[in-house]
This record gives sequence, C-alpha cells and structure tokens, in this order.
Amino acid sequence: MSLIYIESTSTNPYFNLALEQYVFDSLPRTNDYFMLWQNDNAIIVGKHQNTIEEINAEYVKQHGIKVVRRQSGGGAVYHDMGNLNYTLISDAVEANRLKFSDFCQPVVKALARMGVMAEISGRNDMTIDGKKFSGNAQYVKQHRIMHHGTILFDSDLSVVSAALNVSKDKIESKGIKSVRSRVTNVREYLPKDMPLEEFKNLLKHYMVDEQHVPQYFLTPEDVAAVKELQKTYESWEWNYGSSPKYSIRKERRIEGFGKIQIMMDVDKGGIITNFATFGDYFGADADDVAKAIIGHAAEEKALLTALADLDIGLYFNNLTREQLIEVILQ
Repeated sequence: MSLIYIESTSTNPYFNLALEQYVFDSLPRTNDYFMLWQNDNAIIVGKHQNTIEEINAEYVKQHGIKVVRRQSGGGAVYHDMGNLNYTLISDAVEANRLKFSDFCQPVVKALARMGVMAEISGRNDMTIDGKKFSGNAQYVKQHRIMHHGTILFDSDLSVVSAALNVSKDKIESKGIKSVRSRVTNVREYLPKDMPLEEFKNLLKHYMVDEQHVPQYFLTPEDVAAVKELQKTYESWEWNYGSSPKYSIRKERRIEGFGKIQIMMDVDKGGIITNFATFGDYFGADADDVAKAIIGHAAEEKALLTALADLDIGLYFNNLTREQLIEVILQ
C-alpha cells in the first residue's frame, strides 16, 4: 500500500476537519495518506466531550476563537498559527496498527534529526524534557484508522491556558474531561532557531520528500465535497448539541442589577430541560422566563427566539435580554 501526501492550504478549522473526514471516507483505500495542516485560533474538542466543560466561553467569544468538535476521542486542544497538525490515515486490519507509538514514532525520528530529543509519553502524548508538545487522538471506522496530532512549535501558551481554562461555574457532566498537562514549544529546543514555515518544510522533507512520497492535489470536485461536509463542522448541533447531558450552576454579579444565580439542566442534543434563577435582584417571579426557555437549545439564536415576546426587564430589573442570555451561556 503506497503513501500519499496531502497539504491543506486553508487555515479554517471547519474546512480542515471536513478535509480529514473526506480523505478518510472518500479517497481510495488502496493508499495511506499523510497530511500537514494548520488552524488559526481554534479549540478542537474530542468527540465524547462536553464542549461547555472544556472551554472558557467568555474568553473564546471575546477573542473570536472557533470551537469545533472532531471525529476522534481524547481531550480538547488549542490551535493557532504557531501550531502544526499532522494526520495519518491507514487501514487498521492488524490490532497493533492501533498503537499510538506506531504513528508518533516517525515524528520523533524527524525531530531527532533536527537535534530535538522527543519521546512518546503516556497513552497518547509526545514530550520534550517531560513537557508535552503534542497530543494525539485516533478515530477508527470499518477497519480504517485516522491518527492525528498537534505539534506545538511556537504557540502562544498563555492563550492555550486561558482558552481552555473553564470558569469556576460548577458543572456536572458525563463527558470526558481533558487532562491538563505542562506544555512547551518545540522551537525552544532547536539547536538552530527557525520559523515555523522552515520547520514545516524540514519535517515534510524528512517524512515525505526523502521517502519519495507523491503529493495529491485536491481537485475542484474534492474541494466542493469538503465544503459540503464543512457545513456539519460549522453547526452548533455538532459542536455543542452533541455534548452529553449536564447540569450547571453559575453565579454572576452585574453592576446596577445585583447578583443572579442560574441552575439549569441540559439534555443530550443541547436542549434545556430545567431552568431556575435566584439572587438579590428586583423583579417579578421568573416562572414565565423558565417556561419560555425550557425545551429550547442552549444557544444564542434559540434563546433570543424563545425570549422574544417577554419583557425581560419586568422579571429582572435593569437586565436586558442579551445580558441574561450572556449569563446563561457564558
């Protein structure tokens, strides 16, 4: 079985995750595929995670960070233009093809040739000097395996921490929480400094060019098919609505309004099934607000529609509809 190289020229995370799926599902299984790609400012959550439990929603919104659910399991990761991603797609008939080390080893060897001593650590990480620079995940379907991983090269680690630093609201969920690890950038350990593009080209040279791996260029038909898949990865239903059932309790103090506490249950599919508010604010009993919200998705547009006919100021003096929704979602 021959190996084919594919390079994405897009930095759109919705497109790139759709491209992975397209290569996995639609390109000939007679070949294996190796991909290099980058995403601009995105959090990629694992398939089985509760999205709201993994992100700092307020920070994400303020900084325009896209949130996308992937097909594979594992924990949430942050991508920016200082991060390089790689994907290997292959048949997995033999059980040992599922070993993470089999897929990580080529990257470790390539880094060694650059003078960086990396090692495979734990179940799915690569580390340098005990610090994580690569998280890896796998997706298996019909004896086909997709292995993909991050390579933190020169990422803004302060943003990594802030974007994935969930607020202190108490969340109870059946989702799988990410395990936070000490992280580092590869660039710090290079004997000779280089920008990411040079690093990418060198990695490609060791893993593709030296092995005489041919490159496949996407056709217009390929791109059109990927963009059709992209619609799923852009949807709230996939990125948030696919989260497991959870309960959340949060508290906010708003200038000129007072303190508000929100307790709500959200079912699988992102539908609010229970909602109540408490606090020292002024206003009428908010049962009508709860009735309007229950049965709707925990999503901005859905809540704006649900509350459109209510005078929110009647129930929450000096609080706007938009402020209430912001408290509910962030």
